[in-house]
Amino acid sequence: MLVHLTDLHIREPGQLAYGRIDTAHFLRRTVQAVLTLAQKPDAVLITGDLTDHGRAAEYAHLAELLAPLQDAGLPVYLLPGNHDDRETLRAAFPGHGYLGTGEFIQFSAAVGPLRLLALDTVVPRAPHGALCGARLGWLAGELAAHRQGPVVVAMHHPPFRTLIDTMDGMGLLQGGPELEAVIARQIG
Repeated sequence: MLVHLTDLHIREPGQLAYGRIDTAHFLRRTVQAVLTLAQKPDAVLITGDLTDHGRAAEYAHLAELLAPLQDAGLPVYLLPGNHDDRETLRAAFPGHGYLGTGEFIQFSAAVGPLRLLALDTVVPRAPHGALCGARLGWLAGELAAHRQGPVVVAMHHPPFRTLIDTMDGMGLLQGGPELEAVIARQIG
């Protein structure tokens, strides 16, 4: 079982997201709910906007909030969103080798019976997402390598219209048709 969380928007301790939402409180409650599931998850995946501003103090707070999951032996996989900073994220989670050192944070992981492919859609300092040839090429190679079993492709920005105007302006604005073609080639 894969637990999927997104858009945590964690701030520094005592700070509220958007001046009114105690996101840390809600994450604490979520972590406790995950730890009390009848079936132990194979992993927890968090797809972006891990923090609100990509600051080191926010990532330190996030690490503290997620520690009970790791203490329980659950793998936790982090994927950046448009509110995150790749290098600050990597520095805050040095034990997470899957975060890599390259331009993008993309990884492939076995999670129970499935293969998780995490695809980085971040455009630094922009709210929208994009996929370039390098990212799509990585995905095509991973899909080909794992075509015999179930695969989950995870990303922060939705690759389709949500019909929520604000969200659609911040969705995957570049590379959507190419993403569809890459996936269609593998399942066709």
